[in-house]
Amino acid sequence: MHLAVTYDISDDGRRRQVYQTLERYGAWRQYSVFELKVTKSQRVELESALKEQITPAKGDRIRIYRLCAACHDDITDLGVSPPDEQSNVI
Repeated sequence: MHLAVTYDISDDGRRRQVYQTLERYGAWRQYSVFELKVTKSQRVELESALKEQITPAKGDRIRIYRLCAACHDDITDLGVSPPDEQSNVI
């Protein structure tokens, strides 16, 4: 399944952990946005890992959007193209 994951993490350390976790599953597209292609079991593992890395009481938030095949094929980029490779920019 294809996923788009966005996050808003208040602490640099926790944000770095979330970034590194997402990087293992997919591609960084722009600040706080990843695109992933995962299996159902990988999604469960991912969500479990991310839940352990955030602190909702401090305003941390992650949103996961499932992209259907038709939606994924119909993505439009405006402006600068997303990076082709992973980036260590956080």
